[in-house]
Amino acid sequence: MGRLVHFEIHVDDMERAKKFYGEVFGWTFEDWSSYAGVPYFGALTGDANEQGINGALMQRHGDSPQPGQALNGYACTMGVGDYDSTEAKIIHNGGKVALPKYALPGMAWQGYYTDTEGNIFGIHQPDKNAK
Repeated sequence: MGRLVHFEIHVDDMERAKKFYGEVFGWTFEDWSSYAGVPYFGALTGDANEQGINGALMQRHGDSPQPGQALNGYACTMGVGDYDSTEAKIIHNGGKVALPKYALPGMAWQGYYTDTEGNIFGIHQPDKNAK
């Protein structure tokens, strides 16, 4: 089986990215640069006993994504308990709306954002009453 077990977010400014993901989602970071040989910070995204995976922020080696450019890679989506308050944190911390909140009828609220590094990610709040 090819189950997803780790993710990497490529960033231009490591401290800015750590601040963004730490403030918005409460992630913490460990310096794993000595293992990787490049600036590389493990992203601890939640309690190990909860569903989900951990990943890393990695120094970008090339040009940043340009606004309006087609996605080249994967979009990670974070589960949240309160869509609207999470969106407010995203905007307050320098993120931008890429695709506004919409209903997945009878299932959830979903939307996509651009982080401070130009990367697209989603947020998802389960809600059986979404319509």
